[in-house]
Amino acid sequence: MIDTLAQYAWVIPALPLLAFALITAFGAKLPGRGAYVAIGAMLISLVYSTYTAYTWFAAPDGTFRNISLGWIPAGGKVLCCGYAIDALTAVMLFTVTLVASMVLIYSVGYMHGDPRYPRYFAYVSLFAAAMLVLVLANNILLFFMSWELVGLTSYLLIGFWFEKPSAMRAAKKAFLVTRVGDVGFMAGLILLYIHTGSFDFYGQQGIFANIGLIKCVPLVGILLFCGAVGKSAQFPLHVWLPDAMEGPTPVSALIHAATMVAAGVYLVARMYPVYLADTTGVSLTVMAFIGAFTALFAASIAVAQNDIKKILAYSTISQLGYMIMSLGVFGYVAALFHLMTHAFFKAQLFLGSGSVIHGTDTQDIRLMGGLRKTMPVTFVTFLISTLALCGIPLTAGGFSKEEILGVAFFTSKPVFWAGVIGAFATAFYMFRLVYKVFFGEEKTHAHESPKVMTLPLCVLAFMAIASGYVMSPRCHCFEHKVGAVLGDYNALLEHALANAGYHGGFHLNVFAIGTCAALLGIFMATIIWFKKLIDPAKISSAFAPVKKLLENKYYIDEIYNATVIALMMLSAKLLYLFDKYVIDGLIVNGAAKFSLYVSRIWFLFDKYVIDGLVNLSAAVCGFAGKYLRYIQTGVTQHYVFLTVVAVIFAGLVALAFNFREVTWVQPVLGFFRQ
Repeated sequence: MIDTLAQYAWVIPALPLLAFALITAFGAKLPGRGAYVAIGAMLISLVYSTYTAYTWFAAPDGTFRNISLGWIPAGGKVLCCGYAIDALTAVMLFTVTLVASMVLIYSVGYMHGDPRYPRYFAYVSLFAAAMLVLVLANNILLFFMSWELVGLTSYLLIGFWFEKPSAMRAAKKAFLVTRVGDVGFMAGLILLYIHTGSFDFYGQQGIFANIGLIKCVPLVGILLFCGAVGKSAQFPLHVWLPDAMEGPTPVSALIHAATMVAAGVYLVARMYPVYLADTTGVSLTVMAFIGAFTALFAASIAVAQNDIKKILAYSTISQLGYMIMSLGVFGYVAALFHLMTHAFFKAQLFLGSGSVIHGTDTQDIRLMGGLRKTMPVTFVTFLISTLALCGIPLTAGGFSKEEILGVAFFTSKPVFWAGVIGAFATAFYMFRLVYKVFFGEEKTHAHESPKVMTLPLCVLAFMAIASGYVMSPRCHCFEHKVGAVLGDYNALLEHALANAGYHGGFHLNVFAIGTCAALLGIFMATIIWFKKLIDPAKISSAFAPVKKLLENKYYIDEIYNATVIALMMLSAKLLYLFDKYVIDGLIVNGAAKFSLYVSRIWFLFDKYVIDGLVNLSAAVCGFAGKYLRYIQTGVTQHYVFLTVVAVIFAGLVALAFNFREVTWVQPVLGFFRQ
């Protein structure tokens, strides 16, 4: 059965790719104007992925299949590509296909009436196909190609409503900022090939089997991490993700919960043997502190935002920071566990925010209130996912966040306390959002979303709880199976954790600290925005400079505009001037003007010298012909007379110039002498 599943695993990304091709070709002529084709393809992929995940976790330990085919001739070798399936791949396939299926079903209601309705489902299908190929890839070159296709399709989806200037700018910003990180990724990829001679992950000639040949492992690790910094929106390349909320809300749920932003974390996880082989620990240390800083940095900004989607956007950045910092402190399994649980509850929160926007026609939480009565399904599901995001016990987020804090407690106390503070801030800003949107007096006329939108909310809310029990390292073989993905390098991971004093299991002190931090955040939000024992206006007034700083997102965009963007614009202007006055002006236009000048001179020479001589000879001949024709009378006497005159004239000329030496003149001279 394992071999059969592996043999046909290519069907999982092929189906949404086929849906993209059909919708692109036939569009509105298809059932549901293309929506049913996209949903049907994704649901079949979901069924296959679910069965694959179940089979892989039920299989004996170490189950792994790697299928490669010849791809590109390169010098004396042939580059191969293909796909590999292990426990990590199986779970990621399930996660991506489930969230994508729910997003597509939800989109039927949310995107109803959009003039580019078929195009939307085509783009989403292509995006999902690219992400699924990325998850399956057994080759870092194919991984990178899929990675870039994910970036392209995200550009198309973020800028889907391109007639809006803000959406157009957000799409370009997302595309360009993530490309900055991709430059580092590509450099790391090239170094891997130079040192190992292979793009393949696995096999005796693969990257993981030959990491010992890499002479600059810390540098390679940091360069690969640059790609994750861009895709997973870590500081300082986080600025694209909040602006990306200009796209349709279901796109936010797909891109910013389970797919594109998760790709960066997945890259680090897939390449984790490289980081474990870094004996200096530099790459992991950089990763841990960037992740911890990003988690706190983004959470603090979310506290002061009023756009419901931007609050969730900064929450996503913060939670991705949790995953990155966990990977940096050897929390490999914990980070992947949180990656999967976060995909479910954050997708639900984005779709829930879309339901709220659909019902109220606003994104400003200050204009909302009392929606728990008019939108009960949205409220209950949103509250469940909020509790999971806050890490409340018995939810999926509670399990996964506890795992991250548990590892950090033993491996890095600064990272642990950063995680605790982040847990407090997350609970604080999320319950601020809940109280302002769903409680208090109703400020807008709202209505519950249709069932095609609420059904996906219920499924994802269920997964926001159930995934914690199914995938918890303590309740299932998740830890053992996912850890086995590292192969021989799993021993290095276990050794590092053992040296730090971490042996897994439940740690009451860590659980208590993390839970108390989350409950304290909820308590503070409750007394301010629910019970209103403290006037929020007074807090804003007392901390006005801080509030302004947070509302303006620490002025990072302004700093970039004043430095990087200004430098780029100045460089572009200088290059424009150089191109205009040197390349075009001096070289191209100068050469053209010189050529014109030379051609004009040549024209005059040709006209007055070459053509002039020709025309002169023609004129002389014409003139001579014009007057000499009168001597052609046809009378013999005239010809004799002219001959005699000519001879006499020639003789006179010869006498005048003394042409005795000219032989033909002698008879003439003799004639005259006689």
